[in-house]
Amino acid sequence: MSAASPPDSAQRVLLVTGLLGAGKTTVLKVLEDLGWETIDNFPIRLLAQLVGPAGRKPTEQRPPLAIGFDSRTRGFDPNRIIEQVKGLSARADLEVTTLFLDCSGQELERRYNETRRRHPLAIDLPASSGIAAERELLEPLRRWADMVIVTTDFSSNQLQQLVRERFAPLSDQKLTVTVSSFGFSRGMPPVADLVFDMRFLDNPHWDAALRPLTGRDPAVGDYVSRDPAFPEAFTRIRDLVLFLLPRYEAQGKAYVHIAFGCTGGRHRSVFVAEQMGQVLREAGFSPTLLHRNLASRAADLVEGGPA
Repeated sequence: MSAASPPDSAQRVLLVTGLLGAGKTTVLKVLEDLGWETIDNFPIRLLAQLVGPAGRKPTEQRPPLAIGFDSRTRGFDPNRIIEQVKGLSARADLEVTTLFLDCSGQELERRYNETRRRHPLAIDLPASSGIAAERELLEPLRRWADMVIVTTDFSSNQLQQLVRERFAPLSDQKLTVTVSSFGFSRGMPPVADLVFDMRFLDNPHWDAALRPLTGRDPAVGDYVSRDPAFPEAFTRIRDLVLFLLPRYEAQGKAYVHIAFGCTGGRHRSVFVAEQMGQVLREAGFSPTLLHRNLASRAADLVEGGPA
């Protein structure tokens, strides 16, 4: 459905909730830039009054509506909210989706310390206590949500890019392709359609001269390219990706995320992702390149071994 629904179609309603500090404000700002009407800190018990009675015939185009709420909302009760939204979801004139934003406790603590803010559920206690209490309170909503985005490893820019990919208008829009690199030692990417493990290639980390460099440096690219397994492996991956993308597009898929992983996410995966980006540009696509762990410290502790 496009961001601006035709007059006789169901109105798109996105409920945005999750842990405080997980990125709700960022998500709503991006949605507003995409043409959504956005309301933050909304008393969710008034949702039915906001969207209007069932069967109402719209007299004009209704842009999609994004509503942000969290545990600070007066009378917040996840189970009652779920029942309320279930009733609205049954209406033919509404398309209701719930997005839950999650984040690790350690990262949330870091964000609170960085901003010097107190957690609303732990005014006189450590932030960790408030985060734990809030996570327990929100668990029913997380289990029930249509979409869960874990923002632990996302920068603000990466979260904004993901929101654009998932919620931009689809009319007159070609397939959006994202190519990313990541380190398995820091966890799998939360959202990816195709994941390729490049740890079978020779690891530049074990060359002292290459260790401080990244996959964007020519010396690292030359090192990885000299691995006898690289040319055939890359050719097969390239052919598979170029085979799949037009078929994804023909099936109506709007976004494809191709992720390449290695141990630390700084050398092999970065180089291969850059090479794939170039292949896709030459094939007529306009891929977005994201390197999740490019700025991470090259440490023996992270690399762990010669894999």
